[in-house]
Amino acid sequence: MEIIGIDTGGTFTDFILIDNGVWKTLKVPSTPSDPSRAIEHGIQALSAEKFLVAHGTTVGTNAILERKGALTALITTKGFEDVLQIGRQARQELYGLEPAAVDELVPNEFRFGISERIDSKGRIIEKLNVAELEETVKKISNLRPDAVAISLIFSFLDPSHEILVADHLMKSIAGCFVSLSSEILPEFREFERTSTVVGNSYIGPIMSSYLGRMSEVTSQMRIMQSSGGSISVDWAKKHPVRTVLSGPAGGVIGASYAAKLSGITNFITFDMGGTSTDVSLCPGEIQLAHEHKVGGIHLGVPSVDIHTVGAGGGSIAKLDMAGGLRVGPESAGANPGPACYGRGNLPTVTDANLILGRLLPSKFAGGQFNLDIQASKNSFQKLSESLGINIESTALGVIRIANAVMERALRTVSLERGFDPRDFTLVAFGGAGPQHACELAEGLGIQKVLIPQFPGLLSALGVSISDIVRDFSRTVMAKGEGSILLVEGLLSSLEADGFKDLEEDETLGVYSVRSIDARYIGQAFELNIDWPSEADLSLESVTNRFHDIHEQRFGYCNRGAEIEIVTARVRVVSPALVPSIEAQKPSRENAKHVDDCELYFAEQPTKGKIFDRELLDVGQYIKGPALIAQMDATTLVPQGWVGVVDPYFNLILHLEGGSNDGR
Repeated sequence: MEIIGIDTGGTFTDFILIDNGVWKTLKVPSTPSDPSRAIEHGIQALSAEKFLVAHGTTVGTNAILERKGALTALITTKGFEDVLQIGRQARQELYGLEPAAVDELVPNEFRFGISERIDSKGRIIEKLNVAELEETVKKISNLRPDAVAISLIFSFLDPSHEILVADHLMKSIAGCFVSLSSEILPEFREFERTSTVVGNSYIGPIMSSYLGRMSEVTSQMRIMQSSGGSISVDWAKKHPVRTVLSGPAGGVIGASYAAKLSGITNFITFDMGGTSTDVSLCPGEIQLAHEHKVGGIHLGVPSVDIHTVGAGGGSIAKLDMAGGLRVGPESAGANPGPACYGRGNLPTVTDANLILGRLLPSKFAGGQFNLDIQASKNSFQKLSESLGINIESTALGVIRIANAVMERALRTVSLERGFDPRDFTLVAFGGAGPQHACELAEGLGIQKVLIPQFPGLLSALGVSISDIVRDFSRTVMAKGEGSILLVEGLLSSLEADGFKDLEEDETLGVYSVRSIDARYIGQAFELNIDWPSEADLSLESVTNRFHDIHEQRFGYCNRGAEIEIVTARVRVVSPALVPSIEAQKPSRENAKHVDDCELYFAEQPTKGKIFDRELLDVGQYIKGPALIAQMDATTLVPQGWVGVVDPYFNLILHLEGGSNDGR
C-alpha cells in the first residue's frame, strides 16, 4: 500500500508519496478556510490508487493561537473555579510592571464548581452532590456550549465522580463534546491538568468536524501526535490536544531518519519556517517533554522536546523605541506575506535574503511564482534611511539579528542542558533553514551541517514514517524500598492497556518503553529517567540514574539524598513500515553549476555559483560561495564551506579543511 505523508502549513501543504521505495513530492497552496480542500487537490494530483494518509495538522494549533475554538464550559471542584486564571507564579515578563494576562479559553461565567471532594490518598471525603450537579448542568445547558471540560480535584486517583458528571452532561446536552481530566491527563497538579483538559475540549468539536471531512477524502488515515507517533482518527477525535504540535514533531522524526541514514547519531534539528523556528536536541535519540505551551496555554501531554522562537522567513524588521534594529517576533505570515510576494510592504527576513542574492526570484517554490526583488528593496528603503546605511547593509543587519535569535535558541537546547553543540551535527530543514544553517553552525563551533534531500518537505516525510504510538501515565508519589514493586506493578498495568489498544494496529509487532518522573524529596520539579530492566531493577539503580541525570542537567547532585517517584510513564509502540533506501555509488562526474550569481556577505558582493540540486549526483563536490536551488528550499553555502552529496542524497556541508566524520 502507498503511504502519503501530508503536512499542512500556513502557505503551502506538503505531500510525500512513498511508492515501492520511490519518493514523489508535491507542494500545493494551502486553503486556510478548509485545509481538507488543499489535501484533496494534492491527493488527486499524485494520482495515488490504494493509499494510507499520514497527516500532520495545524487545525487544533491555529484554533488555540487565534482563540477560535469551541465555546467551552468547565466543571471543577467547588473552590477551584479560578485555577486557570491563577495559574503558576512563572512570569512571562520578568521586569514588566503591568504584565498582560493570558486570554483564557474559558470565560469566568462558564466556570462552575460543584460540591465533592477526594483527598490525596484517593479517598472520598465528600460525596458528589447529585442535586447540585443537576442544577449546574441545567445552567450550563442554558449557555449552549459546544464543549465541556471536567476537572475534579484528585480525580486521577479516583475518576468515579468525573464519570458521574459526564453521564449527566451527555444525557442533558445532546451533541456536546465532553472531556474528563482522568482520561486526558491522569496526573497531579490541578492547574496543568485543568488547562490540558480544557484545551482538549476547546479544540475537540473543530477537530472532530475537520477529521470528519478528511474521512470523506480518504478512508484510511493516521494523525500525527505532538509526541512523534501517529494515532487513529477515532483516537484523535477523543484526544485532539495530543495533535497540536504534530507538524514540528514530524520534522524531528524526518530529521532523525535522514541523520541516521548518513550514520549520524548526535544531532540538533533546526526547522526554520515562515513564522517561527523550532530546534530540538537529539543526543542519540529524540527527546520527549511532558508539557508544553501553545498560545500561552499549558498542555501537559507528551511532545517532542522542541524549543520555539519567533524568527522565520516572514519575521518583520523594524526599529524599536530606542532606534535599535529588531527582527520579529511579529510576522507577515502567509497573507500578506513578505513584500516580495507582491501583497505586503513590510521588510522581512525573506526580503533580506532576496536582496542579498540568497534567494533566486524565478526558482522560488519550484518556480510556482516569481519573487519581486524591487518590492523587497522598496520595503527596506525607509528602514535603511533611518539607520543611515544602504539597503544591502540593512539587509545584512536583519540576517545577523535573526541569526542571533536562532543561535540563542540552539544554545538553550544544548549548552543550557549540559551538552556541547560542537559534539553535534546541525540538521537544517524547513523552507528557510538551509539558508541560515552554515552561519549558525559557524557561530556555535559546529563542524558539520546536514541538509536532507527534501528539506522543505521533511515534516511530511516524518509524518509518513512515524510509528503508531500510545502514551500512558499515572501519578504515583512513591518513595522508599516499597516504591519499586509498586511502580513496577503500575507500569505493567499501563503496558497491558497499551498492548490491548494497539492489537488492531499491529504490523511489525509491539514494544514498550518505560520511564518515570522523579525528584529529590522537597523539590518542585521532576526529571524523566528510563526505568531499569528486570535484571537491574532496584532502588539503588533508580536512584543512581536520577543522580546522573540531575548532575548532567544542573551541574550538581546530592548522592546522599532520597528521591521520590512522582509519575509512571509507558509508551507503547507499533513500528511503521519504513522504506529501505540503498546507498548509491558515487558519480565520476564533477558537479556542474547552472548559472552564476552575486552573494552579499559584506557591503560588496561576492561571485558565486548556482547549482540545481536535482542534477547533483552522489559524491559530487560543491565549494562555496554557492546557492543550491530545489523545489522546496534554497541552500546557501558560504565562502569557506564545502559540501558533498552522500550515498543517500543528503547534502553534507562542513568548513573547508574541517572534520567531516560522522558524529
